[in-house]
Amino acid sequence: MEIPGLAHSRRRFLGAAAAAAAATVPFGMSGSAQSESEGSVARPAADRVTRTSFGPVKQINAGDLNVGYVEVGPVNGQPVMLLHGWPYDIHSYVAVAPLLAAKGYRVIVPYLRGHGTTRFLSGETPRKAQQSAFAVDIIALMDALRIDRAILAGYDWGSRTGGIIAALWPERCKALISAAGYLIVNVEANKVPSPPKSEWAWWYQYYFSTERGVLGLDEYRHDLAKLVWRFNSPTWNFSDATFDRTAAAFQNPDYVSIVIDNYRWRLGLVKGERRYDALEKRLAAAPAIGVPTITIDGSGDPFTPPGNGSAYRKKFTGKYAHRTLDVGHNVPQEAPRAFAEAVVDVDRF
Repeated sequence: MEIPGLAHSRRRFLGAAAAAAAATVPFGMSGSAQSESEGSVARPAADRVTRTSFGPVKQINAGDLNVGYVEVGPVNGQPVMLLHGWPYDIHSYVAVAPLLAAKGYRVIVPYLRGHGTTRFLSGETPRKAQQSAFAVDIIALMDALRIDRAILAGYDWGSRTGGIIAALWPERCKALISAAGYLIVNVEANKVPSPPKSEWAWWYQYYFSTERGVLGLDEYRHDLAKLVWRFNSPTWNFSDATFDRTAAAFQNPDYVSIVIDNYRWRLGLVKGERRYDALEKRLAAAPAIGVPTITIDGSGDPFTPPGNGSAYRKKFTGKYAHRTLDVGHNVPQEAPRAFAEAVVDVDRF
């Protein structure tokens, strides 16, 4: 099977049915010196947006998947792909999406493989989850939606996926928002241990390397994810209803297989699919990202590297800014207004 995007020919967007109408929640562009200055931490104290649900989820065949996604904003607007992480889902962007739609963006928020209503088209397709597979999924989705070029924005798995596309297919990425910076994985380099405090934060990664962890994720997927949410975002007082909206996405029949394979692959415990070998070889070289980029760190995120973005600054060679927000790991849901502002700002670079 040919990997989507490798032989992609440029084409113009032809138009389709009108997208669901977006709620218009105005916000001002900060673009402030404070938000981009070294050592500053923006405190989004008034960054509360009360929207809690999307419109109907759409489905489209794309590559190996039938992808579930939501779409808001004008169909002829600049496309923005918002990519979620684990253990999260599309509701990380439930407040971000209408803010961007109100500014004229066509916003698409897909469920990643193994989540929500996204399904594999064939029972024969390996339920693999190496980093390049997610990027190929998004390229295939863009092709299916007839999107040549999009702004890519994400955190966690979504940051990694957006960064891979920006690095390997820069012609498909107009600009990038990447929470926690540069997350492309070199599996061999990843075998080197981190300081104990960092290793402790990754406890579930090692738990998933055992069969006990597989059974635990299957049986306690709700409780385990909620524990991770609390650890990842210590200052975010999310409600049970907020968590439960997302937890419904974990009932996907491939959820356990995808999560387990992703973390085992990162530790070098399982091999990836051979069809992605060439892509993984390129990614192992830690390619630079040259598209316009804003990186965002959450000051309360236990996985944020020290140094206010300095740990990964050299990996971004195009127009660039860095922002630190007083939030945890789930940046778009904890600070939707600031995240949406960053998307608009990077589009203007």
